[in-house]
Amino acid sequence: MLGRTAGGLFWMFRYLERSENTARLLDTGFRIALTGSDSAEAEWESIVTTAGVRELYLQKYDTFDQGHVINFLLRDKDNPSSVMSVIDAARANARMVRTALSSEVWEATNETWMTLKGQLARPVSVKNLADVLTSIRQHSSLVRGALHGTMLRNEIFDFARIGTFVERADNTARILDVKYYVLLPSAAFVGSSMDNAQWETILRSVSAFRSFRWLNEAETTPRAIAAFLILDKRMPRSLAFCYSKIVGNLTYLAREHVGDLPCLELARQCYERLDHQDIEQIFDEGLHEFLETSISNTARLAGQIQEDFRFYG
Repeated sequence: MLGRTAGGLFWMFRYLERSENTARLLDTGFRIALTGSDSAEAEWESIVTTAGVRELYLQKYDTFDQGHVINFLLRDKDNPSSVMSVIDAARANARMVRTALSSEVWEATNETWMTLKGQLARPVSVKNLADVLTSIRQHSSLVRGALHGTMLRNEIFDFARIGTFVERADNTARILDVKYYVLLPSAAFVGSSMDNAQWETILRSVSAFRSFRWLNEAETTPRAIAAFLILDKRMPRSLAFCYSKIVGNLTYLAREHVGDLPCLELARQCYERLDHQDIEQIFDEGLHEFLETSISNTARLAGQIQEDFRFYG
């Protein structure tokens, strides 16, 4: 496969995943705001921080006002990670690799772009925020469903899935890191049973609340949530699950190429780091330090994948 096509698929699905992740983060902030919590502004700040655009946001705004955050993350053209920006980029990449996609995947992507372009043409108010966020999540699922239902399980499918899981692993680690470290008032609270309602928002932001309760009905604690989102291979947004899929898809790709792939070896190392630890060891090491390393490793892996297959974002 040409590097240009591989890169288009990889970034197309990274961008689609990012749009859904941003919608989930905003939904979490909106839920907190509805409770009238005194920490609402801190929640909005944490969402901007998790999205990785805090510096860009502060170039435009002095406070983390609900309306400013919502529209900055959904439709601001100066924010390259806003939903509209990444949907534009996903569609541009889809057009570039259109001959590699089934008609259903292209049509679902184009429909997503047209629908969201209309919904985000004007500032989004609190009144219609829930509908917009639902639409973003549903359209992301529509493209993903078309991919699974109509595409051959070949290298095209592999690059699409690798892009999805690289982005998802990065997002899960950032959510946990911001929630567990940036917003804690003191390091003395680390590992304590503080504010379980806040921790439940982490699960909601990755659509894992019900799954977690099925498995951990009596223990909604920071440690149990961290274990679920880092190590549980049954959870589709856990770090362990994401890396298992990255390793699997890179293994399929490696079979089609002569010689070793450094990105596959790096992905295996990242997966083994998760597979050979329990949550107690992670907390002993320091959860922030562990997650910081995970975020760095994911970025390194993304760069190595691009280098190995000679494409660039």
